[in-house]
Amino acid sequence: MSQSENGINLFNGKNMDGWLARGGAPQHEWDAAGGVALNPDDPKRLATTTGDGIFYNGPTGRTADIYTAAAYGDCELHVEFLVSQGSNSGVYLMGRYEIQILDSWGETELSYGSCGGVYCRWIDNKPVDGVPPRGNASKPPGEWQTYDITFRAPKFDADGNKTANATFVKIVWNGQVVHEDVEVVGCTRGAMIEDEATTGPLMLQGDHGPVAYRNVFLKRLPPLRS
Repeated sequence: MSQSENGINLFNGKNMDGWLARGGAPQHEWDAAGGVALNPDDPKRLATTTGDGIFYNGPTGRTADIYTAAAYGDCELHVEFLVSQGSNSGVYLMGRYEIQILDSWGETELSYGSCGGVYCRWIDNKPVDGVPPRGNASKPPGEWQTYDITFRAPKFDADGNKTANATFVKIVWNGQVVHEDVEVVGCTRGAMIEDEATTGPLMLQGDHGPVAYRNVFLKRLPPLRS
C-alpha cells in the first residue's frame, strides 16, 4: 500500500499483498492484469491482458471474497470497478455494510439490490431495510465506473452501548449523488463480521460473477467533534 494526497492506495498494482481471502481460504483466483474488457465470445465473462494496475477475480469470475489486512473506520473511499454482462459484486465498508455492484445498465425499477444500492439486512430469512439509489447512473457492462463514498463508522460509549449508527454520509456514483445521510442500523446481508465495532476491513465480493477493480484509495477521516 502506498500513501498519496488521495489517501492510501489499497492495491499495489502488481499482486494481492495486503489482502486476505475470506474464511481463511488458502487459494483464490484474484490476480493482477494490465487491461480488462468484455470477452468478445461471451459478454458474461471478462478477457484480460497481462500487466499491472488492475485486479480481477480470476478466469471463472467466482472465487473467495477478499478483505484488507488493515482495519478502517471513518473514511472517504474511491473505487473504480468494471463488471461483465449480468454480473454482481459489492463493496463492504468495515466488512459489514455493503454498497451493491451490479450490471444495472438499462434498469428502470431500482431497489436496494440495484447497482448503487445500500444493501438490505437479513433477519428471520427475509430482507429488512435497504435503500435504492436515487437514480440509475450505470454505465454499460465492460465500462469502468466509480464510487466516491464518505462513511462514518458506528460509535459506542465507554460501556459499549451504540450511540450512533454507521452512516453513508454521501455516495457519488459516476459523478451522480445517489445517497446522502443513510444510516445503517446493523450489518447488511453477506457481511463477513456480524457484530458491530468502530473499525473493520474493506471487503470486496468475489463469488458472484466477473468483476475488476482499480484505483482503490481510502482516506481516513478525523472523528466528528461532539
